[in-house]
Amino acid sequence: MKDEIRWGIVGPGHIAHSFAKDLSLVEGGRLTAVASRSLSRAKVFANEYGAEHVYGSYQELFEADTVDVLYIATPHTAHCELTIDALKHQKAVLCEKPMGINKKEVVRMIASAKENNVFLMEALWSRFNPSIRKVKQLIEEGAIGKLEYLYADFGFYALDRDEKGRVLNPELAGGSILDIGIYPIFLSYLLCGMPKNIKASSRFYKTGVEIQTSMLFEYQDAQALLYSGLTSKSEMKAEISGQSGTLFLQPKWHETQGYSIEKDNELKHFDLPTVGKGYSYEIEEVHTCLRAGKKQSELWSFQNSLDLVSLLDAVRQETGITFPFEQ
Repeated sequence: MKDEIRWGIVGPGHIAHSFAKDLSLVEGGRLTAVASRSLSRAKVFANEYGAEHVYGSYQELFEADTVDVLYIATPHTAHCELTIDALKHQKAVLCEKPMGINKKEVVRMIASAKENNVFLMEALWSRFNPSIRKVKQLIEEGAIGKLEYLYADFGFYALDRDEKGRVLNPELAGGSILDIGIYPIFLSYLLCGMPKNIKASSRFYKTGVEIQTSMLFEYQDAQALLYSGLTSKSEMKAEISGQSGTLFLQPKWHETQGYSIEKDNELKHFDLPTVGKGYSYEIEEVHTCLRAGKKQSELWSFQNSLDLVSLLDAVRQETGITFPFEQ
């Protein structure tokens, strides 16, 4: 892999702007290309972030020799096919979460990465957040004793949005669970592993999408209470309790700038501010993997993505969350 890694963005939407801003803060990487179904939209994005190559179709970018790795930032429903197409063209892929709508899609994507011998990683940026990595380390070191309880939530108000848009449209796999519920589920999985039992309940909107989901993950010796919703803003905090102490991730915990630990009636705060918004850490992980010739990350592997989508599928099955194109 050359010294400078060339990035292309597939789908210049809201999250792509945050990603491009943080990419500019990472040494050894540069945005060189942007693709959109709207050429004018791609041009505006490229001009803003200094990308010299602009494409009015995704296929043109896949076939071009202007990038080493692609960040796929389209709505969920396009992740699978676009990723597989990019991999077939020997382009490494960082695919925005959720990697696929369901396990069947993720299995296909990973199979394609292996078949084409090309790097693939799910862009679960919270996995690389410095505070979350530190909290995981502290738990593994026994800083709060045996883990017994976890709470994490993620909620914002979205019922005033366009019903044809990504969040409220069932045809675009809308609802809270795949968009933001994935974060609390991820944290429980990261710190506690795979649960032995899942209980969940959802509320639905007039368009058919789920707008509130409460979950109980049962482990051998612990429980996790998780929530996601589009009906109101929640505190977005995370609490991880053990037999001898408690760890807290500061709100908004999925992009937290620090953590706290409470032990022996004493609460200590630790600030770990991110570089930029925090996408820089997953970008650096991709760079590290590509330069080492790795085809998957050890910090967020193929198996991790398969486990996570299995949990999403299990919650959806428990609550009856389905999308029209799956039936």
